[in-house]
Amino acid sequence: MPKLWNETIDAHRAAVRDAVLETTAALVAENGLTSVTMSQIAKDSGIGRATLYKYFPDVDAILLAWHERQIGHHLDHLAEVRDRAEGAGERLEAVLRAFALVSRASRQHHDGDLSAFLHRDRQVIEAQQRLHGMVEELLADGAQAGAVRDDIAPGELASYCLHALTAADDLPSEAAVHRLVALTLAGVRPGALDASEGPQRTDGAVHPPHHHGHHSAHGTHEARS
Repeated sequence: MPKLWNETIDAHRAAVRDAVLETTAALVAENGLTSVTMSQIAKDSGIGRATLYKYFPDVDAILLAWHERQIGHHLDHLAEVRDRAEGAGERLEAVLRAFALVSRASRQHHDGDLSAFLHRDRQVIEAQQRLHGMVEELLADGAQAGAVRDDIAPGELASYCLHALTAADDLPSEAAVHRLVALTLAGVRPGALDASEGPQRTDGAVHPPHHHGHHSAHGTHEARS
């Protein structure tokens, strides 16, 4: 079969797949997760049910494919933001700000049922690991450049940053998100509160700042897509 013909077929299949994903996402956003059917998706996508079943076995498979694509887009966006910034400190701030804004926007477009369903997806775990690695690398670069504290391991600081920024999901405005990012960054700057000695109180209580470095990262929804 000629190469051009193969490319045309591949392009057609990709277009059909994208149409199905977009249609399904729109239907779920409009009607809720439990009300969407394969027949409705086929009708609104402009394809036959038999054709739809050649691409996906059920609605869940479509949603997982859509989520995988969204996560990929979010991670690519964060990488682009990182590469556009100059200087270690600027790159870190740009990525954390972009992550917080994407996280908030994604949460606002998902109902509770859809969010619960998507976060069982293995893609979420893989995305969290990639995101944590990206932020950890930025923090290590920042520490080398003197823009980030070096008394705590970059991996612990990455967990702190990503956990702190999940609060962006429930903030009322982008201005509030920017304030949260500034507050989070203040905790990783040189000269921030010394956490190297651990808890110092004798009554069993622990100062809140010492908790941050001991959680595992659960950073992206995109992605939370």
